[in-house]
Amino acid sequence: MLHIPLLRAGRPYESLAVSILSDIRDGAPVAEVSQANSGLVARDLAGASANQARLEEIPTAELLEICRRAGEHLGESELPVGEEGQTPKRYLEQVSATTGLPRAMARANLGKARFVLTEMETVLGGLTRGLDPKILDRGWGTQDGRVVSYRRETPVLGAVLPSNSPGVHSLWLPAIPMKVTLALKPGRMEPWTPYRIAQAFIAAGCPAEAFGFYPSDHAGASELLQRCGRSLFYGDSATVEPWKADRRVQLHGPGWSKVVLGEDAAADWQPHLALIAESVAANGGRSCVNASGVWTAAHGRELALEIAAELAKIEARPLDDPKARLAAFPSVEAAWKLSEYIDARLAIPGAEDLTAPLRESRVAEVGGCAFVLPTVIHCTDADHPLARAEFLFPFVSVVELPADELVAGLGSSLVVTALTEDPRLIHQLLTAPHVERLNLGPLPTNRVAWDQPHEGNLFELLYRQRSLQAVGDGMGNPRAAAAG
Repeated sequence: MLHIPLLRAGRPYESLAVSILSDIRDGAPVAEVSQANSGLVARDLAGASANQARLEEIPTAELLEICRRAGEHLGESELPVGEEGQTPKRYLEQVSATTGLPRAMARANLGKARFVLTEMETVLGGLTRGLDPKILDRGWGTQDGRVVSYRRETPVLGAVLPSNSPGVHSLWLPAIPMKVTLALKPGRMEPWTPYRIAQAFIAAGCPAEAFGFYPSDHAGASELLQRCGRSLFYGDSATVEPWKADRRVQLHGPGWSKVVLGEDAAADWQPHLALIAESVAANGGRSCVNASGVWTAAHGRELALEIAAELAKIEARPLDDPKARLAAFPSVEAAWKLSEYIDARLAIPGAEDLTAPLRESRVAEVGGCAFVLPTVIHCTDADHPLARAEFLFPFVSVVELPADELVAGLGSSLVVTALTEDPRLIHQLLTAPHVERLNLGPLPTNRVAWDQPHEGNLFELLYRQRSLQAVGDGMGNPRAAAAG
């Protein structure tokens, strides 16, 4: 059986403890994955500074070129997985088999990571707001006529990663050109993408010491979060809650992203129907940038009925079908349990499933997999439990509120697409502290501008600007330094 080893400073290591990855269609074993215990994680992270020194000596310009080559390897090359080779085609088959993501979606997600790698100079420029990359090499420099200096907050970035979609791995890629090594704890069902990315970097000439790959249990994940100076943590609300007060950990939980229609757009919402459907259903509804809510100033029920009719056209298809638009659940039981959870909350007055009359059942079994079909809920009560719910399939609640109550009612939102020309509503959204990203105009919530921060800012997590003053010629440019 294929064995996926740990990577300890880039070197493969097989542990005695393993976890079996199975094909969700028939339960057949696909691979065994080495497991890292908390002690091993702690020992390896003690050497983080020495590993980071290998990146430190490489100019940022060269690291950007390594990123470009890594993008090519990621999409085109056969790369090692343990003692076997993995072609891009084989990667798509494996990630689909263990996660339930259709191969077409896996290919699109791999394309996102490849794009970020090949366009890393633009991405880095967005994260640093145009900082000259040479400043990261020297530790200081001049920017817009003033002296600036940044200090690195950690030699290693930890990442506790999910299994829902390979696209999320694009977010930690800029750590390498920022000269920060990586300690990756993959999702249980999706070790494939972070492992392949690490191998693509190594094949491109990146020091292998920059990569730690630690499949593990909750204890191992906690050890990683505690030992790394800065970390990314992906999980549901309950999982990330204990880490909310830890400023070292950037949390990536549910997005609760939304489309908002002002009174003007609500009066003529038909042209926006395709945008709303894409926001809800792209990538199988698995991303935090998928809209889980449509909040409108008027015509809520009419809009909800049309969204339901549009999303009901999406059918469950086998994972190898190029037209597949839904991801499978890990098991039939998991799919039915989620459907029953939704039904239990529909028993509370104030919400109605408008897709129910358009299908025989919310759960469909196709090609050995179980799928939860798109669901559109019309909420007459903005405080109903389903009004702000989010699930890993195309699910959306439509809520109607007066225009002057919309922004306050939204709650925490990773992305808001605002369809309105009402200056008052736009100003409220621009100044809303609970809106992370804002799209003004007809842009789907899943449309990502890679030259802008996605959720938080990785550069600001990893670096901190310091005050710098210098007298004499030790800085090489004393006049500019003194002016700073």
